[in-house]
Amino acid sequence: MTLNDMPSPALPPSALSEPDFSDAPQPGWSAWLRFSALWLVLGGLAYPAVTTALGGALFPAQATGSLIREGGQVVGSALIGQPFTGDRYFIGRPSAAGNGYDPVNASGSNLAVSNPALRERVQAQAQAIAARENIPITQIPVDLLTASGSGLDPHVSPAGATVQVARVARARGLTDAQVQALVRDHTERGVLGLGQPGVNVLELNLALDRLGR
Repeated sequence: MTLNDMPSPALPPSALSEPDFSDAPQPGWSAWLRFSALWLVLGGLAYPAVTTALGGALFPAQATGSLIREGGQVVGSALIGQPFTGDRYFIGRPSAAGNGYDPVNASGSNLAVSNPALRERVQAQAQAIAARENIPITQIPVDLLTASGSGLDPHVSPAGATVQVARVARARGLTDAQVQALVRDHTERGVLGLGQPGVNVLELNLALDRLGR
């Protein structure tokens, strides 16, 4: 006789049935309320408080909105563009956020490429830029004609700044080389050198004003 031929030992019926937990004590409402209150305190109060404190300690400028101060006054944020006019200043990308660069109404135009309204706006913008910078329409960088997804982008491309150098230099009595040097100084390479380079328009215009020209 082999092991396979040996009869299996008989088990009592109680060993084959599933355990009955019907008589086990169940948590009441008070237990669930205490559990919910615990996670409300941990997730809704303690976690935000700790992350806010760490952010303020490790990144104080970024935690307060990357504000830019000039003469003790807040003049803007390094993260939000501003509208500029006049030949003395560099001009950023068009904005569809509210009346322009409105952080409360951050949004793009949501116009498709096939939309006639978008084509008309771009054509009008291109003609205005070409006349302002005294360049052919074909030399206008695309970022000067298109708004960002948020409508708050504070940067233009280095090419978008370069086409404005001659106008700004002429209006301020500076050489093109002087203004181009400021453009290079305010070209940001992105975090860890990743992403496309950009020129912060507000910081560049403030640097121009500091020259007193």
